[in-house]
Amino acid sequence: MPEAIEIYDDRMSALLRPGASLQELANGAVHSEGPVYFHEDDSIVWSDAHGNRLLHWSPTNNVSVLRDPSDYQSGNYRDLEGRLVGCSSGLRAIIRREHDGEWKVLVDRYQGKRLNSPNDLVVKSDNTIWFTDPPYGITEPNQGYGGEQEQPGSYVYRFDPASGEIYPVVTDMVRPNGLAFSPDESLLYVSDTAGFNIPGGPHHLRVYEVGDVGVARRRHRHLKNGRVFCVIDPGQPDGLRVDEHGNIFTSSQDSVQVYAPDGTQLGKILVPEISTNLTFGGKEGDRLLITAGHSLYVIDLNTRGVRL
Repeated sequence: MPEAIEIYDDRMSALLRPGASLQELANGAVHSEGPVYFHEDDSIVWSDAHGNRLLHWSPTNNVSVLRDPSDYQSGNYRDLEGRLVGCSSGLRAIIRREHDGEWKVLVDRYQGKRLNSPNDLVVKSDNTIWFTDPPYGITEPNQGYGGEQEQPGSYVYRFDPASGEIYPVVTDMVRPNGLAFSPDESLLYVSDTAGFNIPGGPHHLRVYEVGDVGVARRRHRHLKNGRVFCVIDPGQPDGLRVDEHGNIFTSSQDSVQVYAPDGTQLGKILVPEISTNLTFGGKEGDRLLITAGHSLYVIDLNTRGVRL
């Protein structure tokens, strides 16, 4: 296997394509984040989160600027109609690129108060948007426009674009950041990056069971039985994704770390810069796209991601 791979469990070997190695696709960002794959033209959109730009890579045109300024866009995803949905740390909002190319603010408040600074999100199979809301766009000068924190904590929210309903589903984390559902959407994994700027703060993944759906408002979907799934070292867990077998791929300081659903660490895909986020792409969904430092990387795998 390539030197860029560390294997701790035989199950890791089954996820690797023989001879595959980590390749750099692009560089030049201030801080790469939030990759999204577009199968229509085999292209990738990702955020230069600290450079306040949204970037685009394609096999024919290489790198171009899609949006500048991007209002400190960070995590991105696609909804069921193929529209790009993003977290704007600057606007403190969830935004969406409409089919005509215009950007629309979907939600920027909860109970009449401004959100902190949405950081990452996923779109569920019912088209609801689940997103994390740490205060980094308020507290960090290169991640937003500053301001006062109005929410009492850093929560994970569920937002329904159809009804406009928003409510917190996770309130027991310090700095929730990346998140991903299991293949059957019965579990939600969330990273906590509090150790980034809080001495002794958590640097782990938590996992929650997704509760039942009720018809009445008071019985809406909720999360339960949250627990620490794994502690990430070195550094912080940031963005994460899950493959078709339920394996968790999470960013860390030195690599993308891979965990089985039972919590066993299977191995590492070493990355020469600090990885921030990742997604699966390629026509078959078997290419792992990694944002790290100033760059965008790719490695071909023998597994596919969970994607819409």
